[in-house]
Amino acid sequence: MAFNLQIFRTRTLTAIVFAVVMIAGLLWNHWSFLILFSIIHFGCWWEYLNLGEKIYSVRYHPYCKLGFMLIGYGFILWACNSIYQINNYSISDNLALPVSAAGFALLMIGIFGKNRISLKSFGFAAAGLLYISLSWALLINMYNYEIKTGLAVLPYPGDIKMSYSLLFSKPFTIPLLIIVAIWINDTMAYIVGSLIGKTPLSSISPKKTWEGTIGGMLLSVLVTGFFFSSLTSSLVHPHYYDHFSKITWFAIAAIAAIAGTFGDLFESKLKRMAAVKDSGTFMPGHGGFLDRFDSLLVATVFVWLYLAVIGF
Repeated sequence: MAFNLQIFRTRTLTAIVFAVVMIAGLLWNHWSFLILFSIIHFGCWWEYLNLGEKIYSVRYHPYCKLGFMLIGYGFILWACNSIYQINNYSISDNLALPVSAAGFALLMIGIFGKNRISLKSFGFAAAGLLYISLSWALLINMYNYEIKTGLAVLPYPGDIKMSYSLLFSKPFTIPLLIIVAIWINDTMAYIVGSLIGKTPLSSISPKKTWEGTIGGMLLSVLVTGFFFSSLTSSLVHPHYYDHFSKITWFAIAAIAAIAGTFGDLFESKLKRMAAVKDSGTFMPGHGGFLDRFDSLLVATVFVWLYLAVIGF
């Protein structure tokens, strides 16, 4: 794959804007994170269902689409902890069930509407609850982990000195690591593959090469692992220091890079089945929501499982 400077510039500029928006959503506060991934959640669902319509040559009823989205969003609301409150009302306790119930009601109305769909196309849509909604719910869960355990339960900076005294002592550390690892992996895989790539990785994505894939993974693990491990004492609350050895950072980076690559290939397979180049057009040079977040959707699940295994 020959190196195209114009494409690289477009992709780089878009990636910078993407990084700024993502970092702002991560670092501002828990509400900005929730709002950011709420938008991403619905954007991914819209494109996913559009792919399903093309793959199975069907037309989902609008109520079916909204129903699936709201049921899935209920997963995200369930993952929110007690710090997500509006006038002392927890959105998890007070909104998760009603939102899910409303989604289920709309889904039932849509199923019996005029737009008949096959069992396979319905199953494809339902799988989005795991592929999209569960993944973002687990990311919310990882983001809120320290808050959930009570280490940063009080909302004011002065209440817990250790929890808010350092930038990276906030709970966004793990999601930030996953996102950075994937971003570096994608960027380096493109650069390395463009410069020395010769061996196709898969027929699913002909432009990807083994050289670029391996090079991107190695550089992602090394750069991300060394950066985060060098700041271990600042990144992790002392209560969890024993769980987060320096090797842990490299392990998370490796899982994110490897699982993220499979996530990219899976979404490429869906696009090939739907006979489309991109899932959407909201990001020039990168496509749609699924094109940009396909890696994160899969990586999140495997990182969460890894953290559950090590007892974090």
